[in-house]
Amino acid sequence: MLIIAIGCAIAAAFGYAVANHLQHTSVRKVAGGPELTLPGVRAILHVPSWRWSVLFLVAGAVLHTLSLTMAPLVVVQPIGVLTLVVTAVLAKVRPTAGVLAGMVLTVGGVIAFVGLSSSATASGARPDLVVAQWVPVVAVVLAVVGRRAGARARCVLLAGAGALFFGFTSALVRALAQGQLGGLLPVVAVEIVAAALAGSWLVHQAHAGGSSAVVVATTTILDPVAAILIGVFAYGEASSSFLVTATLPAAAAIAGLVVLARAVPDPGPATGRVQREGPWRVVVAADTYPPDINGASHFAHRLASGLAARGHDVHVLCPSTTSQDRTEVADGVIVHRIGALRTPFHPTFRVCAPWRAARSVSSLLKEIQPDLVHSQAHFVIGRRAVRAATAAAVPVVSTNHFMPENLLGYGPLPRWSHRLFARLAWWDLTRVLMHAAAVTAPTPRAVQLLEENGLNRPATPISCGIDRAHFATAPASAGGDPTILFVGRLDAEKNVHELLRAAAALPADIRVELVGDGSERDRLEELVTRLGITDRVTFRGFVTDDELVRAYQSCTVFCMPGTAELQSLATMEAMAAGRPVVAADAMALPHLVHPGHNGWLYQPGDVAGLTRALGDVMCDSAVREAMGRASAQLIAAHDIQRTLGRFEELYRDVLAATSRPVARDDLVAS
Repeated sequence: MLIIAIGCAIAAAFGYAVANHLQHTSVRKVAGGPELTLPGVRAILHVPSWRWSVLFLVAGAVLHTLSLTMAPLVVVQPIGVLTLVVTAVLAKVRPTAGVLAGMVLTVGGVIAFVGLSSSATASGARPDLVVAQWVPVVAVVLAVVGRRAGARARCVLLAGAGALFFGFTSALVRALAQGQLGGLLPVVAVEIVAAALAGSWLVHQAHAGGSSAVVVATTTILDPVAAILIGVFAYGEASSSFLVTATLPAAAAIAGLVVLARAVPDPGPATGRVQREGPWRVVVAADTYPPDINGASHFAHRLASGLAARGHDVHVLCPSTTSQDRTEVADGVIVHRIGALRTPFHPTFRVCAPWRAARSVSSLLKEIQPDLVHSQAHFVIGRRAVRAATAAAVPVVSTNHFMPENLLGYGPLPRWSHRLFARLAWWDLTRVLMHAAAVTAPTPRAVQLLEENGLNRPATPISCGIDRAHFATAPASAGGDPTILFVGRLDAEKNVHELLRAAAALPADIRVELVGDGSERDRLEELVTRLGITDRVTFRGFVTDDELVRAYQSCTVFCMPGTAELQSLATMEAMAAGRPVVAADAMALPHLVHPGHNGWLYQPGDVAGLTRALGDVMCDSAVREAMGRASAQLIAAHDIQRTLGRFEELYRDVLAATSRPVARDDLVAS
């Protein structure tokens, strides 16, 4: 009988997995936000996939009940964790290392747990249902707290409350099967129905506000835990020492569930939104935005203002330059600045407190009601925007500008920890990107990096784009000393010290201009003094836009020695100005610099190689002019209007895939 009971429990797990998958799809079709409303309940009754989910749910319940009549709770309930494994298969998730590890841990833990529980069971005494009543009490508390929680916590808490009700239902069914209830039968029957309905309602609400992986993982952990604890303490089906013995396999199963829950992809935003052909209301979520000076900030501004110029209603969520919130309109874009604080790691970068960002971002998205959210980062505002948009059934496009190396120079981490930090940073990034309907990066190399570091879904390379006309308008200055120009942050990963050492070995009439500021400026100024080239190097700091254009137009050659460039907007600006480029042969720079055609590449750290490359360009005006013309031609493929057009196409595809109305095709007339 025990073998039959285990077989029924396994079959029930399959039924529950299919039912959960269909329910999640159905709820997301009709839910207009993170809550399933009464109109949504009426609509879901007519969705065929939901009707099929009921059939699978009933089949699973019947099989589960049969297993409970033949075996104790501590044997039957742990098998329910297989539901998440089946969910991973139904979601057609790629068998990555994380998925396989999660399955091995889950299945292995379940097998060991069942083996221990089947040998530790005892014939229980008359069920003490009073002891079991703590479970629905805890479930109610979780439900109340969940209603007031943020998006992701709400999903977990509501799913947890539903799981406790289901575990309580299983325990009551087991007591009913034993026939030891006496005069309590009517009460228990009512409790079974009430707990089942409450659990179903709460799990549906969790499906409306979060991913199926989170819902299934939460229910498959808490449902058996609740039932097993009732079996041990209320039914006497095993001694309390069993809990100690079973800790290791239980921990393995739970660890497997956590790994799988992170690996199973989010099925995407709700599809009950009405699609518009355009113009669209777009929210650009950025953790850096002008007046910040960096590539990600400039791109976020170009994207927002460019979309606004094309007729879209564009809102930007970004950190404020003070500790106060404020809203302003600039370049046709409504900019919502959230109060932020200075960081000790960078002189200009400001960051929002996570709790303040969570509250402000959710409130702003509710007020703005966007068609789509385009996240530019995964730190604070970008992360909160992805979570809030996903919970509100708003499709998300995420563009990655981040590399761990961009942060390593700002903290006190010892060098030996950098590799571990980088791995953790990539893991955190890909975990956030998995919630987006579409992921982009500026170059094919940037996309390759995401794939190499754990992103197990497609990503699209879309250039950050450049306003070519803006940088090509000013005429080149005639005469003057030959000048090497660098534009960017004076931070560790930019390797400006290599340029300065190379300049010291070049003829004395060659000057160097450094536009920008950063944490390495003091060290670089000391290096210039030691090298004896203070009269040849100018630290210009931050400059106006007009001054930047003139700097590009008046320089002889542009140099980019950085090794953490996912695209390098400064290099693109120099190319738009028709300048030859000498750059490090690292990351995405080879996409822009073609050796011998529009400049030269050198191996990072090879100062002698950099010196030769700069000298070759500086000493031959004919080569220099030919390379400048080639730069202008190559950069045409990165024109900002082309970039805006590609993002509009992506938005249209995402909205078409996630914003289909539910009526007609999906609904059956009642």
